[in-house]
Amino acid sequence: MLSQVEDVVQVCDASYNTKIAVITALAAAAIKQNKVHDIILMVEMGDLREGIMPQDLGDIAQQVVDMPGVALKGIGANFACLSGIAPTAAKMQALSVLANDVEGQCGPVLRTVSAGNSASLPWAFGGLPTGRINDLRLGEAILLGIDPVSGHQIGGMYGDAFTLVAEVIEINTKPLSPPINFSNPALAGLRLVPKFESGTRTILAIGHQDTDISGLSWPPGITFIGATSDHLIVGTKPETLRVGSEMRFQMNYSALMRAMAAPDIQTNLLHNPPASEVRDFHDPNKHLALV
Repeated sequence: MLSQVEDVVQVCDASYNTKIAVITALAAAAIKQNKVHDIILMVEMGDLREGIMPQDLGDIAQQVVDMPGVALKGIGANFACLSGIAPTAAKMQALSVLANDVEGQCGPVLRTVSAGNSASLPWAFGGLPTGRINDLRLGEAILLGIDPVSGHQIGGMYGDAFTLVAEVIEINTKPLSPPINFSNPALAGLRLVPKFESGTRTILAIGHQDTDISGLSWPPGITFIGATSDHLIVGTKPETLRVGSEMRFQMNYSALMRAMAAPDIQTNLLHNPPASEVRDFHDPNKHLALV
């Protein structure tokens, strides 16, 4: 962001950009810090999120080449984020052609030609010519072992590297449905929820502010009832849990992303932990939940 150029130059060797105004500010910050900051220009290839239109790429690249404080390192494109449409071999070839065109017009060799995210892996594994492409920006594939376009597990990748742990704060038998109707439709949307065949409701200290509830995988025997900003209500069998117990969930990418960014979620990194190692909810620095 334009408001963060000083920090970007301080902590990053390179950044992905589309706007000359931001690149100019990065250049000024780099000169101030006695650095040269590398620029990778994002080009629009069909996803319709960030990107310079291909016909404008050469002119903007030339401006970067001529600008003190920055250096043109490469170009990149985004696929399947906003549109959900997977990249094609033709799109990848077109990106390689653009890289050659920029070099021909501006001179410097492009060290990076970045062809998208985890959605580009099927293309990368497909045995097709890669052209100039030498970089992918992987997240979901590495973290969750999932192809984001098909939703299928990627062979050889772990799908359970992350677990969301939430604490039980209430277990009660309650009426199957709310006793009143809410006059405010917006308020009603935050409240309970459909009928559940058992009256046992378990409340967990986690909610919409902490993760994408729709992206959680429910443990066996657990039925989703509803959620509010900071509470998750599930149906459980009587006497299977108690207040203070933990419930564990697997997450999709949306749920993981929000949980990792939520300030009330504590993150613990574990490597082959013993089975007895669990979250101590009596820690004076406890958080609401744990990833």
